Amino acid sequence: MARSNFENLAVYQLSERISDIVWGIASNWDNLARDTVGKQLIRAADSIGANIAEGEGRGSYKENQRFVRIARASLNETKHWLRRAYNRKLLDQDQVAILKPLLDELAPRLNAYLKSIGRHHQPKPTDQEPTTTDH
Repeated sequence: MARSNFENLAVYQLSERISDIVWGIASNWDNLARDTVGKQLIRAADSIGANIAEGEGRGSYKENQRFVRIARASLNETKHWLRRAYNRKLLDQDQVAILKPLLDELAPRLNAYLKSIGRHHQPKPTDQEPTTTDH
């Protein structure tokens, strides 16, 4: 099966990696932690990539940008739930050491992707139709 455009994006692939790591961590917690912090954390982390994918399929640059902004908000929510998990002793230092650099990399990648949407498709002044004047 051929890959969709969003699956080829490095920013999407990074969001998938984070989401899979979060799943692996939270799925091992006890019932209380998994049902409270874990479910929220997994939903937030999964939402990052889901919004990148949905935006790519919307068909307009404005809509794509809107969904990347939502993905950015989901990244912030993921960070919130990871902070809660850490403060509640659900994450160990090794897990933090794996996730922190990935999260720190994803934020600027999302911003760069947001800035790039539509930029290479907009007409340059030299690409516009020449105007003619009648004398």
